Amino acid sequence: MEKPVDLYLVSPCGTYCGECRYYKNGCAGCGYVKGKPFWGECRFYSCVREKGVEHCGLCGEFPCNYFLSTYDPNEGRWRVFYRAGQLVYRKKIGTEAWLEEKAQGKNPDPKYQKNRVFFKS
Repeated sequence: MEKPVDLYLVSPCGTYCGECRYYKNGCAGCGYVKGKPFWGECRFYSCVREKGVEHCGLCGEFPCNYFLSTYDPNEGRWRVFYRAGQLVYRKKIGTEAWLEEKAQGKNPDPKYQKNRVFFKS
């Protein structure tokens, strides 16, 4: 019997909590903490709740200025484009199918892959 996907490990901004270095190391996952991770309050979470959409990719304003300007400067702007791509893909195949791929190690986040090469913007 297949293990069901954990819908609480999906975030509104395009990341998968199961791949995050903080998951189970200070954070239980976006859905479990209801947009209040260890670092503070997530504006993406509160925004999608206010707009009544599941994730940023389903918002009529996507990608908004906040989405485009929110990234870790230590990682560079490529993270914005990666998250946007994940949201577009998630919108196309559906959240459950996206989560299944993520849980199976398909479509992995390059941030957590060995020997990755990215250029800072």
